[in-house]
Parts: sequence; structure tokens; C-alpha cells
Amino acid sequence: MAAEGLAHTIGPAVVLMAAAVVAVPIFRRLGLGSVLGYFTAGALVGPSILGLFEDPSMILHFSELGVVMFLFVIGLELRPQKLWKMRGQIFGLGLAQVLICMALLTLTGKFLFNLAWVPAFVAGAGFVLSSTAVIMSILQERGELAEPEGQKSVSILLFEDLMIVPLLALVAFLSPVSRVEGGFEGFVIAVGAVALLILAGRYLLNPFFALLARARARELLSAGALLIVLGAALLMEASGLSMAMGAFLAGVMLSGSSYRHQIESDIEPFRGLLMGLFFLAVGMSLDLQIVIAQWPLLIALLAAYVVVKAIGIYTVARAFGATNHAALHRTSMFAQGGEFAFVLYLAASQGGVITEMESAVFSTVVILSMALTPLLIILADRLLKENVSLDGVEAARDLKGQVLMIGFGRFGQVASQVLLSKGVDVSMIENNPDRIREAGKFGFKIFYGDGTRLDILHHSGAQSAEVIMVCVDDRKASNQIVELIKAEFPMAKLLVRSRDRGHSIELIRAGVDYEIRETVESAFLMGAEGLNALGCSSGDVEQALEDVRRRDAERLIEQVQGDIFSGRDRLITQPTPEPLTVPSSRHERKDQRP
Repeated sequence: MAAEGLAHTIGPAVVLMAAAVVAVPIFRRLGLGSVLGYFTAGALVGPSILGLFEDPSMILHFSELGVVMFLFVIGLELRPQKLWKMRGQIFGLGLAQVLICMALLTLTGKFLFNLAWVPAFVAGAGFVLSSTAVIMSILQERGELAEPEGQKSVSILLFEDLMIVPLLALVAFLSPVSRVEGGFEGFVIAVGAVALLILAGRYLLNPFFALLARARARELLSAGALLIVLGAALLMEASGLSMAMGAFLAGVMLSGSSYRHQIESDIEPFRGLLMGLFFLAVGMSLDLQIVIAQWPLLIALLAAYVVVKAIGIYTVARAFGATNHAALHRTSMFAQGGEFAFVLYLAASQGGVITEMESAVFSTVVILSMALTPLLIILADRLLKENVSLDGVEAARDLKGQVLMIGFGRFGQVASQVLLSKGVDVSMIENNPDRIREAGKFGFKIFYGDGTRLDILHHSGAQSAEVIMVCVDDRKASNQIVELIKAEFPMAKLLVRSRDRGHSIELIRAGVDYEIRETVESAFLMGAEGLNALGCSSGDVEQALEDVRRRDAERLIEQVQGDIFSGRDRLITQPTPEPLTVPSSRHERKDQRP
């Protein structure tokens, strides 16, 4: 009997993992992203197609922990001082986008679909709350979280998460079933819960983890991290806020802790697994019976809401100073509904504000929009590339250089000068027309070309080049180029610029001939100059440089072979070398400077 019960428990898990393992690599290979792969796999095994799962709502509730942990990890990256600096974007840009889009969507529901004012408002308010899970996954996958535009996207998402509180209170007020719930009392409880969490983070978290660390048990730190994440999430949910907001605040409180990196590495495996489970559950929640029965209305609602919200997002982005490219990119990411819409629609349905059928239709529109987002982003990227002005720029064609350099940014510009100084024949391609025009003013002949495309590599002379240098600053593009060159032009020596230590490990495993982190040598030399400034002898400085380079290289090899790297470009503690002798007087320092 016990074995049968275990089989019933493990069976669904095996099915879900098998669906994800098959679908996600296929969709990523097709360039459609992992999110759409999870959605499709979930829809396939869900009740509407194969029927392997009858109650996806249970899995959806459990898998929301993935979103919770994702927000916790994001919070770890945002110190309170940095978050305070973002307050203008959160309560300025975020507020403007939410209010304008909410007004436009409400008017669309009222006048285009003849909904009553209250259902039109609820439908629009839910669709305004973009998917934190989808957008954060895409930003992380594309390496844009740390970029200025990525930080603006995070700010908007944070404000949208905050908006679920007043929206739920408003739904409770509009409800004929429970008009007394929520209101001012709910607001006071929510504020009190936030204050309690902040105080606990300020005064209790560091002593708590210090106590666990003294036990010298790795699993205790992992358990403590999970306890903090889940405890903060439950506290916020009990007070009427979202669980994701609680986890985010807990992460912010721990962002200055000396245990931050350890906690992050402990949480990461759970976060990634549960995020994938969340997308699977959303795909399973798609009811094809409703889609078949209401398809004209669903398509009309989906098209109208996506277009209207896109207009609102683009208008706000331009009003706040975004370029046309940045505004269109943000629009393609945010023009969908999100997981908090399900919470709002469920509360409105239970409170009698909207009917169950309206809730099902609105939720289906949100699910379809979430599944559509990766395709919209791919389409937007292609349109933006096609709309780039190539006036005065020559495309790469029939190039025959001894060296092919891909990317002519700040890194490529410096690297090229060493080769050109010795008369090496270098073919250089770049996908930024403005950079090509600027380089032309200084006598550089750069050709327009995207190194991630095989036809462009052929036109650029990759098949005859002895050396190919990949100097682009986009990690994803760099990996795509490396994969193409290793497969199609294996005879060329492949030299690649890496973004950080984690990227270096990926490149070494991919089999490149040489890789170098873009900042590592300049950082070594800065440290050496610090020793020079202290008056150390040239021999001591060279010895220190050699020792640090050796230890760094040895650690890199260990990480490549042992897969023990946690993802951060930081120096791992090594045995402390013998201290250098630093002169104590100005006269001694002057005499001993190299």
C-alpha cells in the first residue's frame, strides 16, 4: 500500500519533469524561449488535451512559491539605499503606467465590449498587473536585469505588486456580499505588517543567521533561508499583501548581510525549479472548452487589451524620456496580464462583483497574453533591428581578413589597435550603425553585420580567417556566436571576451581557445598600482600579481571541472599569502618605488 501511495505521488512529478525536459529545449532551440516551452508543455499534459492532471489549480498554488523565491532573489540584489534611489521610478513611472493603462482598458471594456462599468474596471485592472514571473524570467534570460532599462522594469513590477492591495480592498468595497471587509482597517494591518517585517529584518535576521552559522551545518542555513522566505510571504499574505511582496522585502532586508551570497546559492535551485512548475501550472489552467466556446470574444478581448495596453505603456515610456527603441522594447514585455490578475478575478467572482463566466473569460485572456509575450518580444526585436537606419554604412560581404573581429565596442576598439599596429589584415563587423559611423570618423573601416547569423559569418570571411575574436558585450549573443563558430568553422582559433567569471566557465566548457574577463587584467593592474603607491618594491608587486593570477586560474579550473560555481564573479577565499613589507615613511616609499 505504501508503495502504491508513493507511486501516485511520484508519477505526476515524473510526467511534469518529462514534459518540461522535452518541450523547453525544443522551444529554446527554436528561439522562442523557455517560458513558452513551459506553457506549451503544461497545456499538453493538462485537462484540456491529454488530461493527465485534473486539478491544475492545486499545482498552481504550490508553484506560486517559485514567483515568491524569484522576488526574494531580486530583493537580495537591491540594497535599501538603492531601492530608495529608485523611488522616483517606482512611484512615478510605475504609477503613471498603471493609472493610464487602467483607464484605457476600462474604457475599452465599457465601450468596445459593452461591459458594465464595474466588470469593465475589474477586467482592465487585472490585465494592468503584468506578469512578474514572465518578465523577470525574460530579463534574467537576456541578461538585462542589471541594465538601466531592466531596473525601470523592476520598478514598474514592484509598483504593480503593491497595487494588488488597494485593488483587492476596492473589490471588497464593491462586493454586495462583504462590504465591511478591507477598507481602512485592512490598510492599517498591511502597513503594520510591512513595518514589522522591516524591523525584524533590521534587528533579527543577521543574529539569526549568525546563530545558524555557528552550528556549522550547511543544511541549517538552507532551512533558515527557506524559513525567512516563506515566513515573510505568509505574513504579507495574512495582512492582505502579496506573498511575492513579502519575499521581496525579506530579500531587501538581507541584501546587506554577510550571508547574502550563501543564502542566494541555497535558494537558487528551489527558485528555478518552482518557477518552471509555475509556468507549467499556468499552461495547464488553460481551459480549451472555454476557448472553443468563446473564441471570437477571447480573440477580440486579447487583441484589444494587448493593443490598448501597449499604447498606454509606449506613451508613458516616451513621456518619461525613453528612446523609441527602449519604449518599444518595454511595451513588448509589459503588454500582457499577469498572475495577480487571477487573484483579483477570483476575489471579484467570490464577492459577486463579476460572474464566474466573466472570471473564466478574463483569466483565459490573461493566460493567452502570457503565452503570447515571448513571441511579441521576438517580433519586436526583429522589427527594431529591421528599422535601424543603415545610411552611410556598408554591409559585410566577401571579406577576407586574416583575423575576423566581431564587435567594435570599447573592448574591440582597444584590442584591434594591437593587431593593426603590426599590419595584420583585420575584418571587423558590428551591428550598431551609429558606432560604425563614429568609428569611420577616426579612419576605421567597420562593416555592418550580426555575428549570431551564419550567413553573415560566411560573408565576413569566417571560413578563411585564421583567428576569430568575439568582442561583443552581450553574453547571450556571445554564446550563440561561439556555438556557431565551433560547429561551422572549427579550424579558426577562437578568442572570446567574457562578461564575468560565470561566463568564462561557460566559454571554457564550450571549447574556446582563449577567453578573458573584460575587467580582470585592468583590476589586477589597479591592485598592483595600489602596491606601487604604498612603496612596495617591483619584485614584491610582480610576486603578488603572479600569485593572484595563479590562484585565480587554479580556482577557475576547479570550477570548470567540478561545477561548484555559484554564479557570482567574486574571488573565492584561498590560503593567505605571506604579507608584503610596506615601507612606513614617505622617504622610504620614495626610494623604493619601482
